[in-house]
Amino acid sequence: MRDFNRKVEEAGARVNKSVADFAARLEKDSAEVIAYLNNEVVPAVRSRSTKAIRAAAEKLSKLADYLDQHKPT
Repeated sequence: MRDFNRKVEEAGARVNKSVADFAARLEKDSAEVIAYLNNEVVPAVRSRSTKAIRAAAEKLSKLADYLDQHKPT
């Protein structure tokens, strides 16, 4: 019975180590993903968003000019 208990404790220790290693790796990888998002993705989205807003503003300005030129009399 002692041998069985020792094997169970050893298996439990291996599982605990595996879970701890996995948690540490997951924490490291998630920090890298967050850094990538903050450093690469967010600036690109902001840049493209401002370009899209400027393009939309230009189109709206042209639409306003068109509507002004074609007012019903």
